[in-house]
Amino acid sequence: MTLHQLAGKPAPQSVLENIPELVSAYYTFGVKGPVTFGTSGHRGTSLKGTFNEMQVAAMAQAICDFRSLKGRKGPLFMGFDTHALSVPAFRTALEVFAANGVETVIHEKNEYTPTPVISFLIVDHNRESRKPLADGVVITPSHNPPRDGGFKYNPPHGGPADVTETRWIEDRANVLMGSDANHIKRISYEKARAASTTHEKDFMGPFVEALDRVIDMKAIGESGIRMGVDPMGGSGVHYWHMISETYRLNMEVVNTRVDPAFGFMPLDADGEIRMDCSSPWAMANLIALADHYDVAWGNDPDFDRHGIVCPTGLMNPNHYLSVAIWYLLQHRQGWRSDLKIGKTLVSSTMIDRVVEDMGKTVFEVPVGFKWFVEGLLKGDLAFGGEESAGASFLRKDGLAWCTDKDGFSAGLLSAEIIAKTGKTPAEIYEDVLVAKHGAPYYKRVDGPITEEQRQVLKDLTPQSLQVTSVAGIPVTSVATTAAGNGASIGGVKVQLKDGSWFAIRPSGTEPKMKVYVESFGGEALWEKIYGEAEDCIFNP
Repeated sequence: MTLHQLAGKPAPQSVLENIPELVSAYYTFGVKGPVTFGTSGHRGTSLKGTFNEMQVAAMAQAICDFRSLKGRKGPLFMGFDTHALSVPAFRTALEVFAANGVETVIHEKNEYTPTPVISFLIVDHNRESRKPLADGVVITPSHNPPRDGGFKYNPPHGGPADVTETRWIEDRANVLMGSDANHIKRISYEKARAASTTHEKDFMGPFVEALDRVIDMKAIGESGIRMGVDPMGGSGVHYWHMISETYRLNMEVVNTRVDPAFGFMPLDADGEIRMDCSSPWAMANLIALADHYDVAWGNDPDFDRHGIVCPTGLMNPNHYLSVAIWYLLQHRQGWRSDLKIGKTLVSSTMIDRVVEDMGKTVFEVPVGFKWFVEGLLKGDLAFGGEESAGASFLRKDGLAWCTDKDGFSAGLLSAEIIAKTGKTPAEIYEDVLVAKHGAPYYKRVDGPITEEQRQVLKDLTPQSLQVTSVAGIPVTSVATTAAGNGASIGGVKVQLKDGSWFAIRPSGTEPKMKVYVESFGGEALWEKIYGEAEDCIFNP
């Protein structure tokens, strides 16, 4: 992909979304596409008729029907982020939930609610088996551009719904938008807000007070470490002040602005406004302040991702995941000795080498945090991480913290690492991990995908791919399923003899093809592998 000429630069007025038009289209533009749940719920935009009032109402009713099917009568925790379409969608969903008599719990004072907070509330509520099981909804398109809206469902385990659940909700929603439209129950927003089934509670206080169960907040506070935080206009923007005050941290929130157009954002690599905290272009504002702090971090709008900035710059997400795992396995005395470490198969091999060196086992799964949920909830997985800068790990006592990705604990862990080791995560990666395990060169490239290519990836089997070498290196394995759980990866991963590999899969949230390559021979070998990867699959 060619780097946009304004990548990393302030967004010009000409690229900002027309928010009144965007919100008006939510109510007035007809449905132009079905409800489709990807790896993290349904996403779309009102301007194209792919995220509007009818679709949200249908999804909310489908969740009500699904809850009835499963006999779920506990509370439904609902939150929304700072995207322009999130508030209208929140109102629509509440109108439907109230009409269906669903006990819905929302954050008091119309406060934004991050994804990990909803997960934490569900997990915490469901620890007491005597209570009816809770579940939740988060209205967010995550790091997607300002024009997008998103809607995702978290069942009683607290994490992202699995494919069986999302397919049922998706199918039911699409029926409701057609022949069964009269089955969508709905009352006015005023009545929904005043309904006896709608409850307002403080979500922030309990979450902040519980952070010390997963992070050594005392060590961070006593160390005096200088921390910088950029909420990137997201749903956790008001949480950091309470966290800083509660634990007496030397923390500065560098940007407290909330703007549905996200006009303060630098443009991403492709010239889009995208709140991707793993992108050096989107994170340019915080990177420019790197030498002001011992460590800094940013989060995406729903706070399920993290981007760690050391004085040397933004860390590659794989590097930070490797360091986090290395550190946690040495500093969590309350964890069982037989715990596994979860990673997606497109994450760095450095993680495998670190885990193996520490006498532990890797649990490798396809892309999607849902694959880690059961292990985290049961306390069998110590850590689950994705190469796209999302992670969650157990509390210090070995119990589940939350079963969705948590940008709060991931960011704070970077400060704990410095407090306990005296080194930044970047220094540990270079001085300890690379020194012992080698220096992989990792990069993902996103590009367009044709329907023909999508079908090839869907039909591919290890036996059908007749490739013996790539970039002159023998192929040792071809996989279309994950080693940890045998689930389909939706694409292919090709392992080479020297430890290098590549993987190709379609995006679950955007019309893109993702090509992942990791080389143990530097950038030059990476280029050779990348240059041959697609031809190996599509032009054998």
